[in-house]
Amino acid sequence: MNISIRKVIESDCPQMMSLIKELALYEKAPEEVTVDFNHFVESGFGANPVWWAYVAEVENENNQKVIVGFALYYIRYSTWKGQRMYLEDIIVTEKMRGRGIGKMLFDQLIEVCKEKKYKGITWQVLDWNEPGINFYKKYEGVSFDGSWLNGSLLT
Repeated sequence: MNISIRKVIESDCPQMMSLIKELALYEKAPEEVTVDFNHFVESGFGANPVWWAYVAEVENENNQKVIVGFALYYIRYSTWKGQRMYLEDIIVTEKMRGRGIGKMLFDQLIEVCKEKKYKGITWQVLDWNEPGINFYKKYEGVSFDGSWLNGSLLT
């Protein structure tokens, strides 16, 4: 199976939203996906994008390109470290897991991080998501910090 990684384009957004909903089901929180589709598109492809992404795609049996995964990130600023890439989500559809697609996506982000001279990549993974935790542990230099609590405020 030929898997290709490329920068996201606007027409990928419907397939990305499907994968986002699949991730929400996996994380046992399907009702938490409340982003408006148009807002999602505008946030990535409008005049002032706030997120960027890479997609993994394959050809299906009808020779059509299908997105089977993506990694979406944005830039955060640390007063101690400077600009850092924040990996919001890395998603591979369930039937395509175990084929190295997540690694291909994460490796692409590492390259972007180096090219843009960001001071590293940060992310969150649920404490019960052992496959996700084990995925990240394969990378040299990865650490997990259990001393911070996540805060959130809805407005």
